[in-house]
Amino acid sequence: MSTVLQADPCNIVIFGASGDLTRRKLLPALARMHHWNLLAPNSRIIGVMRDPSWHAERWQSYVHASLEEFHPDSINDDASWQSISTMLELTIGDLTDASMYQRLRENMKSSNGRTNALFYLAIPPQWYESAVSALHQSGLLDESDGFRRIVIEKPFGSDLESACALNLTFREYVKESQVYRIDHYLGKEGVQNLMVFRFANTVFEPLWNRNYIDHVQISVSETIGVEYRADYYEKAGALVDMIQSHLIQVMTLVAMEAPVSLDGNAIRDEKVKVLKSVRAIPSDQVDRFAVRAQYAGGTIDGKRVPAYRDEPDVDPASTAETFAALKLYIDNWRWQDVPFLLRTGKRLPERVSEIAIRFKQPPKNLFAHIKEHLPQNELVFRLHPEEGMIFLLNAKQPGLNDQLHKLALDAPYAMTGSDSPEAYETLLHDALLGETALFSRADEVEESWRIVAPVMEAWKQPGSIRFYEAGSSDIPDIDTIMEGCIGCWRDLSTVYQHGYTSIS
Repeated sequence: MSTVLQADPCNIVIFGASGDLTRRKLLPALARMHHWNLLAPNSRIIGVMRDPSWHAERWQSYVHASLEEFHPDSINDDASWQSISTMLELTIGDLTDASMYQRLRENMKSSNGRTNALFYLAIPPQWYESAVSALHQSGLLDESDGFRRIVIEKPFGSDLESACALNLTFREYVKESQVYRIDHYLGKEGVQNLMVFRFANTVFEPLWNRNYIDHVQISVSETIGVEYRADYYEKAGALVDMIQSHLIQVMTLVAMEAPVSLDGNAIRDEKVKVLKSVRAIPSDQVDRFAVRAQYAGGTIDGKRVPAYRDEPDVDPASTAETFAALKLYIDNWRWQDVPFLLRTGKRLPERVSEIAIRFKQPPKNLFAHIKEHLPQNELVFRLHPEEGMIFLLNAKQPGLNDQLHKLALDAPYAMTGSDSPEAYETLLHDALLGETALFSRADEVEESWRIVAPVMEAWKQPGSIRFYEAGSSDIPDIDTIMEGCIGCWRDLSTVYQHGYTSIS
């Protein structure tokens, strides 16, 4: 970690400091950053609370309890905790109360004359406009005495119209360069490695196009159910929760052209080109390009789990999808007619995230007398678990035989014993440094909403939703969107050991 830059001293202001996101993700991430010396010693972590019963001691106890639950290593000795606790400040007041922002300004004062600030809006989206407007009116977004940056969590709107309206509102009060729309998926080490793999090596670039690639599968499979997010999930469903943001963003990294530099806007320019090239899904053909389903009761890891409709705070007649799959085409010279298949679901058999590049078959099978259909070569980026890359080839089994086997070239990403940063650490560190490459720009957000808009509209229409058993990957109609692709959906439960495995 010695070569990683330490950010300048900064006031890290968390609106919604008593919320679940802060407790589970932000505070542990900041504690790990502090451990790695990525936070300047005289930085501060300022919690903003509406409830007047909060006080400095309660805020410190809350932070300590959160770290004890989600990152106990950060406070394994008194010195570590004391160092973190000295950074903690508290500001009480309502988001619409002008006097609260004046108190916040007082808490942000710095002895060195600069008051850098990162405002993290860990609050419901309906409060974004109030908070940003008040920050503007109070002068807290003025960068004359230090940088001012705003981090906002998804969802960035609830559809194309609301996303455009939200972006318009932000432009009224703050410069685009000050806005950091966070998508924790882009902070994952494996996702970031896509850029390095593609643009720091020459071996695959000649093959990275429609001439050699049959299709791409991007999959996120979860064993968990809706958990504590029922209120949000009932409004969003799997399409908005995962595909509109995370999986489409990953797709842009797979498909983009090489940027002119690693500057944030240069990278985002190329991603936007991909999004603008995505073929519109015809409103009357959504069933050919999209599949949805909802988990029923079933068994996960030997335990019975309830159906989605039986989860707390879920409508007993809910039609929210817990599984969604989408087939997209990118209409440009590199990717014309290459399907990109995106799928995600809850209560599936395995917890796996991966990107699979499936190559076309050789023009002639010289080994048809041994194997009528050769398995396709695949390059798999495994994001979870055990981040790394696997390249699947066909090879002769050693020995006095003519049998063909798969050869798995396995390249683990993390070194044994290494301590890779979590996604929020990476993204918070980048935001403090002013690095924008891993954050979504306004036009990216709008284009991603445009892509899913026909599907969202079609799924609003009256009609029944299909169901799958929890713990099963047997999704009704899932093979519909494989039309035009050679092979079938990848079995995410398959674990490839380095070396030979049987060809099925």
